[in-house]
Amino acid sequence: MVLWSIILCAMDNRGFRQGSFSSFQNSSSDEDLMDIPGTAMDFSMRDDVPPLDREVEEDKSYNGGGIGSSNRIMDFLEEPIPGVGTYDDFNTIDWVREKSRDRDRHREITNKSKESTWALIHSVSDAFSGWLLMLLIGLLSGSLAGLIDISAHWMTDLKEGICTGGFWFNHEHCCWNSEHVTFEERDKCPEWNSWSQLIISTDEGAFAYIVNYFMYVLWALLFAFLAVSLVKVFAPYACGSGIPEIKTILSGFIIRGYLGKWTLVIKTITLVLAVSSGLSLGKEGPLVHVACCCGNILCHCFNKYRKNEAKRREVLSAAAAAGVSVAFGAPIGGVLFSLEEVSYYFPLKTLWRSFFAALVAAFTLRSINPFGNSRLVLFYVEFHTPWHLFELVPFILLGIFGGLWGALFIRTNIAWCRKRKTTQLGKYPVIEVLVVTAITAVLAFPNEYTRMSTSELISELFNDCGLLDSSKLCDYENRFNTSKGGELPDRPAGVGVYSAMWQLALTLILKIVITIFTFGMKIPSGLFIPSMAVGAIAGRLLGVGMEQLAYYHQEWTVFNSWCSQGADCITPGLYAMVGAAACLGGVTRMTVSLVVIMFELTGGLEYIVPLMAAAMTSKWVADALGREGIYDAHIRLNGYPFLEAKEEFAHKTLAMDVMKPRRNDPLLTVLTQDSMTVEDVETIISETTYSGFPVVVSRESQRLVGFVLRRDLIISIENARKKQDGVVSTSIIYFTEHSPPLPPYTPPTLKLRNILDLSPFTVTDLTPMEIVVDIFRKLGLRQCLVTHNGRLLGIITKKDVLKHIAQMANQDPDSILFN
Repeated sequence: MVLWSIILCAMDNRGFRQGSFSSFQNSSSDEDLMDIPGTAMDFSMRDDVPPLDREVEEDKSYNGGGIGSSNRIMDFLEEPIPGVGTYDDFNTIDWVREKSRDRDRHREITNKSKESTWALIHSVSDAFSGWLLMLLIGLLSGSLAGLIDISAHWMTDLKEGICTGGFWFNHEHCCWNSEHVTFEERDKCPEWNSWSQLIISTDEGAFAYIVNYFMYVLWALLFAFLAVSLVKVFAPYACGSGIPEIKTILSGFIIRGYLGKWTLVIKTITLVLAVSSGLSLGKEGPLVHVACCCGNILCHCFNKYRKNEAKRREVLSAAAAAGVSVAFGAPIGGVLFSLEEVSYYFPLKTLWRSFFAALVAAFTLRSINPFGNSRLVLFYVEFHTPWHLFELVPFILLGIFGGLWGALFIRTNIAWCRKRKTTQLGKYPVIEVLVVTAITAVLAFPNEYTRMSTSELISELFNDCGLLDSSKLCDYENRFNTSKGGELPDRPAGVGVYSAMWQLALTLILKIVITIFTFGMKIPSGLFIPSMAVGAIAGRLLGVGMEQLAYYHQEWTVFNSWCSQGADCITPGLYAMVGAAACLGGVTRMTVSLVVIMFELTGGLEYIVPLMAAAMTSKWVADALGREGIYDAHIRLNGYPFLEAKEEFAHKTLAMDVMKPRRNDPLLTVLTQDSMTVEDVETIISETTYSGFPVVVSRESQRLVGFVLRRDLIISIENARKKQDGVVSTSIIYFTEHSPPLPPYTPPTLKLRNILDLSPFTVTDLTPMEIVVDIFRKLGLRQCLVTHNGRLLGIITKKDVLKHIAQMANQDPDSILFN
């Protein structure tokens, strides 16, 4: 199967190279990263994303050698022009045109399949290619996730010591085969040496503590420095979680290189370094970016997806599902996450393929078994005690806490990121990362719950205490002789539990504060795990409190009806899990996919109702304080042209209020169908920065003929000058079906009807903007033309719609940077 895919990839790439050209074709591939002029990002800039102003630079130099030479004589009128139909960087695709092109391609393959056996085989392979691509994405995503998990676990333990029996073993694996390990102290073995044991040959005393403290901070700073340096030098797009940009890309926006080869390599390496540094971040969000990079790169092995931007986005939606699948070990939750949170266009076919990709990715990660526990995540748990109806009250309280935390985090984090963009702080990303890492490491080491990795902390908090657990969270006083059914009754808390409660309270404060400054730095940083940790700590604290309340006050009415003496009534680990779901929901505003992910983590159907109650309460509270989730807020902060499908437009404005030109503005720039020369068109292109131009019968009549894209015009004119004899600046450009006879000695004409969109979407000037916004959302339009009695009046672009929505919401319309 894999061999067949490699052969297909080689065949497709061979054909691609033969029909390619230098500049425009290279810039039409999302796989390319740093070769595009003007897109290399300098971290001296203040923006969280690179300054996206290369459109003007490209327009000034469009007459350069944009199209590579070809030794083959091409009939300019009959054969397709290379590069026509592709898109510039930081522009939006035309969904209608892309879907139409795919239908034409599919119709042609279907018709040819009846002509010969080879054509039939080609038709079958074309239909099968989508499933083969999903298989490859799942295999690659699962393998990379396993590599990241194993490496991060080893490097996290490296901060505290090293295994003398083999430096490549982490702490747990080092002590597995040791003959000198007791059950109570199973994390201590002669083969594992702390840094103080290696340096000063002892692990006791104040000086040994200082040595371990120093080495912990030193390793954290080294890992963080390597991560931010690699991102800055090799792949600036590898920073952050990537989900805001992926949402924007899936809505049709083009960001060259964001899903390229270098981004994948650097993101994979620096994600391990960032997680190992001990910063308050997770790898789950960046794993979605990694999986989408895999999907985008593998798309180039298949013509069907390489040449069609809309089809490629279907693949990226499935890749996002595979990313969440390996992040949480939740294939169904991954599919629902892609559907609910990131995808803009999600047909039924994509649903099936997303499920298959998520399944393969989870199976691959399970085969690798990175944690050695036959589970896909470190914090998989199983609870056995049923919950009671009264417990919905504390569960809802956790939902309220999650909503308040989510709203607080979004506001403070966006304010800090805006400060980073608009002040000198953004010019020094390396210093910022090192300072935050140093503060985190110095404050984290004295507390065992902040010193351990966040995933291990969540695992500890989710844990349902048993008789053999040696954790301080399970240090209860045992006042019983037997345990019914193997379940422990509620017990009074011991000294260890009270000590752990104070440490967890300090951990909660540190996590809440430091995560605000960590998310958004120039390193890979996910938000799922820190948010879950905040909620899990709050939930565990509340759970232990409820447990002790039930033990000491069983005579209370709320307890005596369902909690008998010696019974296991309260499960603190369940409260931690509900709190984790509540805080994650408050930050991201996920609901259905969040509940399914948490359900897949626990494997218990009976806990769905508490999770649903907490998730919905969290969303309601957070929405009451701010409508945007963290990813939507970062999209707006960066000025991406993302048209949110969940928001409703309720203002009574008309198309004529939004279209350009407005009253007293210069007239709309148009092309005529049969009266403009090459020089006239080139002058318009050089003097304007518009993405396209309406074509009319004449300037007097303003009767609409069609719409032509700027990029297609540039490529076609350059191509004609090189390959069609006699085309000069005085040649007439025709967008008509037939050109009239010309007098002798007249320069040859240039027919460009084949690049003209003869069915541009139009609305009248009195169309309500509510309908126009719906049209842009549901059809994925780049622009629509405004007419009055058949005469062209103006144009509305996606950027105009977004600016109008921002203005109606009393926001800054100039925050929308791109079209």
